[in-house]
Amino acid sequence: MENSIASHLLRLFRLFIIFILPGGLVLLATFLAIHYSTLTPWLDRIEEIVPYIILGIGLLLGWRFHRSRLALVILVLFLSERSLYYFGAGGSFSFGHDYSVFLANCILLPINIALFYLVKERGIFNLRGIARITFILLQPFTVFLLLQLEPTIFQYLSYKFILHPALESLPLPQLVVFIYGLITLVFLAGSLFGKGGPIVRGFFWTLVATMLGLLAKNNGDSSTLYYCAAGLILVMSVIESVYAMAFQDELTNLPARRALNTSLHGLGRRYAIAMLDIDFFKKFNDKFGHDVGDQVLCMVASHLLRVGGGGKPFRFGGEEFTILFPGKSREDAIPHLERLRESIENAEFALRGKNRPKKPPSNRKKSGGQPKTVSVTISIGVAEPVQGRTKPSSVMKAADQALYRAKNRGRNCIAT
Repeated sequence: MENSIASHLLRLFRLFIIFILPGGLVLLATFLAIHYSTLTPWLDRIEEIVPYIILGIGLLLGWRFHRSRLALVILVLFLSERSLYYFGAGGSFSFGHDYSVFLANCILLPINIALFYLVKERGIFNLRGIARITFILLQPFTVFLLLQLEPTIFQYLSYKFILHPALESLPLPQLVVFIYGLITLVFLAGSLFGKGGPIVRGFFWTLVATMLGLLAKNNGDSSTLYYCAAGLILVMSVIESVYAMAFQDELTNLPARRALNTSLHGLGRRYAIAMLDIDFFKKFNDKFGHDVGDQVLCMVASHLLRVGGGGKPFRFGGEEFTILFPGKSREDAIPHLERLRESIENAEFALRGKNRPKKPPSNRKKSGGQPKTVSVTISIGVAEPVQGRTKPSSVMKAADQALYRAKNRGRNCIAT
């Protein structure tokens, strides 16, 4: 019971670390730099040059890694920050409409961030990319025309829709709080419960950073550093997603073979390596199709993620998986591998057709009765370093040979 609670707490702690890194850490560092730094001239120089550096990096990475959303949102951040810097309160070209410029940014910024998160990656230097860039550039031009032709329209952005004393203390107009709050909450939910990965977390922390920047501007302070932090968070989220693509298997969400090769270098002297293979997987694929085969791989991977003994699972390739047990002997690992083997054998894998709903229907009779289930088993080979076989590559080869012995013994067993 205590081990179960400890494992759940450890899992929650890992999820918390994943959530706050790197976006939360960058934002915290920015906040501390603004409020506790004595290097005011240094910060002033940052405000002059860093927005252009972030824009250049964002456009370069967006083009190089085919991440048009990064480039487009970086451009949106740049235009928003520069418009506040030059045309907002205290700006060099403020012409009496600084609060209207501020309100326009408060509304357009979160909408643009949400909009460009939803668009598909279509490149930058093509017709679609140019059309999207044109759409972004037209927005400040439209705001400028409205300020010249119909400036009173911006008064509606600060309209008080609900008259209540509790809402009088809001730091921003009600419409701004509603739009910004709603979009930020959606990205927060996606970060905590969705599968957006580093990108959706990056967009969430970008919204938080820009919100702090707008609050700072509303209080008469500079917003540039918060905007720079927002751009940096986006850049880091793209780098993190590219890293995940290289080191994580897209289908099973397990670390991929490249991550395994990296982990082999830090195992130390005492460890065990297990090689696992799904029994008769090729026949399974031929009979039920590759879609069902992918479902089997994901099911097995979900069990591997729960392996005990400190085991670290990886997808080696195809239907083969690897589990590393750092600091454990072969005898230490075998009981955990046996429980893993039994859990997969006892799991009822229901065949999911293309039209089968994700959730089971409440009325089985109407849905055609019980779904067809099949048995899935695995064979396991495990090895550890011994005299004359100390290199991880040699131990892995020995584990692979043990895996073949398990298959020759009739499969669904563990061999050493």
